[in-house]
Amino acid sequence: MGKIFKGIPLDQDVYTLALERMNRYFDRFDHIGVLFSGGKDSTACLNLALHVARERNRLPLDVVHFDEEAIPPETVEYVERVESLPDVALRWYCTPVQHRNGCSRKEAYWYAWAEEKRDIWCRDLPDTAIREIGFGFDRHPMPDCNKFLWPETNRTTGIIIGLRADESFNRRRALLKSIVDNDMTIRDDLRTTCAPIYDWRAEDIWFAPHRLGWDYNRAYDTMESAGISWHKQRCAPPYGEEPMQGLWQFQVCWPQLWDKMSKRVPGAATAARYAATKLYGHGGMIQPRGQSWKELVRLYLSRHTPEVRENTAKSIKQLLALHKKKTNDPLPMEKAHHVTGLSWCFITMLALRGDLKQRRARQHQGKAFLRPETMTEENLEAYYGTRF
Repeated sequence: MGKIFKGIPLDQDVYTLALERMNRYFDRFDHIGVLFSGGKDSTACLNLALHVARERNRLPLDVVHFDEEAIPPETVEYVERVESLPDVALRWYCTPVQHRNGCSRKEAYWYAWAEEKRDIWCRDLPDTAIREIGFGFDRHPMPDCNKFLWPETNRTTGIIIGLRADESFNRRRALLKSIVDNDMTIRDDLRTTCAPIYDWRAEDIWFAPHRLGWDYNRAYDTMESAGISWHKQRCAPPYGEEPMQGLWQFQVCWPQLWDKMSKRVPGAATAARYAATKLYGHGGMIQPRGQSWKELVRLYLSRHTPEVRENTAKSIKQLLALHKKKTNDPLPMEKAHHVTGLSWCFITMLALRGDLKQRRARQHQGKAFLRPETMTEENLEAYYGTRF
């Protein structure tokens, strides 16, 4: 695993630091574009970029929204409000971008707004929807779309994204590989992704709209009313291997939308009911009588599509090699090993769910995970007096 640099405490607050980074992007790149999902992180990026663009008279701000079709109605309303801002030039794409479907072993991907699925779309097309990205686009995954959104010209483009280190160990590792400009990732000679809020915590993201008067997605209010912890609130379609544990949130908060979501993607209805149980490897695993964990690994791998099977097998091999490198102890059957955190039960869970993007393998290459502080209402204001 590559080296990960530790964070260094600074005297400045996270908002001031984010504005400094944003000004640096405007200095460095000929053009600035904002990828805006309508979620909490992209809300912060949008408002930071607008603040600097107004100061520098670099308006209107180029904003791109990829509509994932199976999204809350409040998200649609919020994007419409952003689209109406005079300082924003919003491109609203409704195109069949590739998304992971962890709910089904037979169909590893689903494509929002795919024309052949029009009869089961979750909602109607927005009035200003753009249906084509550009010549050569053929249902690419989201990270590969930048070259179509900002095609090669003589100008450089800084692409603003809402990436934060405290969301997962993998994101922390991706963002803290260098001391200088660790908030920027060069994609090619002309396009660079920029993460101005990479050091913000979840508490910062939620406090900013309150402190700074920003508009935000009211879907979070709906989830709050349903008793969903703000650390677990997500507005994106939760069909992936890990996100599908939150399918039930859509069922509770938006039952009419959920009725269509459950039919839109194969396996969604079953996953909503059982994704958080042992049947899907959450909270433990079920071991049938007469079968070893190793036998179950081979069985579950055989049920995936070739691509998912290959990537998941690669993850398992990496984890087994990691365990062998760290210790001479045999891999425990069920209880996680005290050094590597691995067991045959965990490996079986990985084989059951699949690991198309090999996220699980990368997570276990680190010794610790970054966790946000536990805050209470009593000390929240005092805490943010130093953060903002």
